[in-house]
Amino acid sequence: MFRILYIIPVFIFLSCATTKAPKEEFRGVWVATVANIDWPKSPDDPVKKKKDDFIDILDFYQKMNFNASIVQVRTAGDALYPTDLAPWSRYLTGKEGEAPKEFDEPLKWMIEETHKRGMEFHAWLNPYRATVSLDTTQLSQKHDFFQHPDWIIKYGKKYYYNPGLPAVREKFNQIIEELVTNYEIDAIHFDDYFYPYKVEGETFDDTKSYKKYGLPGQSLEDWRRSNVDSLVKDVHKTIKKHKPWVQFGISPFGVWKNKSTDPLGSDTKAGQTTYEDLYADPLLWVQEGWLDYLAPQVYWSMDYPVASHKIITSWWAKNTPNTNLYVGNGTYKIKNNADKAWKKNNEIPKQLHFARDLDNIDGNIFFSAKSLIGQHEKVNKKLQKKFYNLPAKNPGPLNRVVRVVQLPAIKSVEVSNTIIDLCVSHTDNVPRFINLYVVKQGKTELIGKEYLSESDVEGCYQFNITKKHLRKDLVINISDAYGNESAVQPLNLK
Repeated sequence: MFRILYIIPVFIFLSCATTKAPKEEFRGVWVATVANIDWPKSPDDPVKKKKDDFIDILDFYQKMNFNASIVQVRTAGDALYPTDLAPWSRYLTGKEGEAPKEFDEPLKWMIEETHKRGMEFHAWLNPYRATVSLDTTQLSQKHDFFQHPDWIIKYGKKYYYNPGLPAVREKFNQIIEELVTNYEIDAIHFDDYFYPYKVEGETFDDTKSYKKYGLPGQSLEDWRRSNVDSLVKDVHKTIKKHKPWVQFGISPFGVWKNKSTDPLGSDTKAGQTTYEDLYADPLLWVQEGWLDYLAPQVYWSMDYPVASHKIITSWWAKNTPNTNLYVGNGTYKIKNNADKAWKKNNEIPKQLHFARDLDNIDGNIFFSAKSLIGQHEKVNKKLQKKFYNLPAKNPGPLNRVVRVVQLPAIKSVEVSNTIIDLCVSHTDNVPRFINLYVVKQGKTELIGKEYLSESDVEGCYQFNITKKHLRKDLVINISDAYGNESAVQPLNLK
């Protein structure tokens, strides 16, 4: 998920003023499981510790008023959930193919815990990475490396699925279909790994596939891009066929093309680009309506000479107007990078402030979860005070269905100090959130939201609010998975 461009670092002295938070804004965090980057901390940890550590991540970001976690459920031909389509991940169990003990449904549990905190769960998968190294001794015999060796290509220090094979795409669509139909996820998410980042002196040997499946007159490069396009198109179709409200998002590498090779490209000097090296064309995917959101990884500092965060963010905002656009921010670089801009506490706040001032940007995603937990207290305080002091609604899917959402019925409401315990029932069949608003001068301001299960028509929810809000008029409503809202219903706390 992170790429480094080597240049001479520069100092940046810009301040970040307080910015008014939009009422609707995506606030996501990537939870990486590959190599145990974020979770679990060790595959050998007991189940209780694994659960406690995951809850610690959720609680931290819930306190920051984040509204989505993007959790890696497939790292390299494996799975962090029970399936016949891939072996259990060794990052979860310690041994690939071995089921976790006393933790039968880890994905279902993670989804439930995420939803309990009023956050969406986006299932993050890597489509084409088959292994993380050339050492195959740790692979399960159920891994596709053994089951379908003709699908696999060695390149650099890894093995990859061959994107040019229809059978590879078909298998991956089965994986997506299983996730969407069996789990109450809110989105499917891909990162930046399509065709592999280029390795000097290496050749990605897909010549036979190109000769067999390439069209007459079609260049190798265009054929490769068409393979990735087909995967994206097919996955979108599969998702929307089963649950049209489930979103599909992709987080590509930050630079589409440099201006030096295409006048439409960004004024950058990236060594590799999404279009030319990874054979991925996010602009086409947006144009064709195959995505609900795009989240380019703009992990560089504001004025980084080779690839300025400011220039790249502006470029995406200008060139992808027909999608929900979120900026991927590299919080992992804070106080941990040769670029001196990252030594300052205001680099991420400056990036958030810049994004909010641009049209067409709808939120941010931080890489990765552990980067802020237990460290960078000054940065965290600044984020909470200036950017995330109140909750925000989640952007809905692009294929929004306008529908009437019935008013929820209040079964009971109790107040203890600053905690509201609320029980409601509803009749909606694609519910998403119950929203708590404070009424100010005839206008409503969101101060809390809780996730509504697709299957439960009755439930009790808890809101932590301030004493100031208790003295105001409070109302609730529910919103569905498309972003439609019911009328509001007053809460009688007297």
